[in-house]
Amino acid sequence: MIETRALTGAALDAALGDVARLRITVFRNWPYLYDGDAEYERAYLAAYRDSPGAVVVGAFDGDRLVGAATGTPMADHADDFAAAFNGTGIDLAPVFYCAESVLLPDYRGRGLGHAFFDAREDHARSLGFTKSAFCGVLRPADHPLKPSDYAPLDPFWRKRGYAPLPGVIARFRWKDIDQPDETDHDLQFWMRDL
Repeated sequence: MIETRALTGAALDAALGDVARLRITVFRNWPYLYDGDAEYERAYLAAYRDSPGAVVVGAFDGDRLVGAATGTPMADHADDFAAAFNGTGIDLAPVFYCAESVLLPDYRGRGLGHAFFDAREDHARSLGFTKSAFCGVLRPADHPLKPSDYAPLDPFWRKRGYAPLPGVIARFRWKDIDQPDETDHDLQFWMRDL
């Protein structure tokens, strides 16, 4: 049986190495195609260790972390996302950012995606946040590495009450597994009221 637990404080800090490994493994696949490295992951995940409002929701098979979802107040990422929200009139102060959800393939289809969102949204509400947002990478439909059996997560997100924010696109750089250097990637923001 898989157990999910919300991790904060010292427990969150202790899990970050495993979260980094999961991110590198899971995001290597479609649609992210991320050619990650441990050094970048350590620096990236430090934001969760350093934020008093952060949460990591871990999915455990015994003692083994097989999936994780992260979240933190959007204000902790304001520098990263400010450009995406320019001109929208959306106040980022009441928004909780549900960052990544990573789950090993053998554990998918067991309701853990809902458990990840439920725990992060509950954590956000407990801190007084009234909105939840995340972003997902945009890829062309004819991308040569797109698996023929890929099913987008849009229906799952919509069922949970999220909707894309028109024109609210973040841009990040990373190295794809089939590219020699980092390139820009667009990520669509989705949001819901809590």
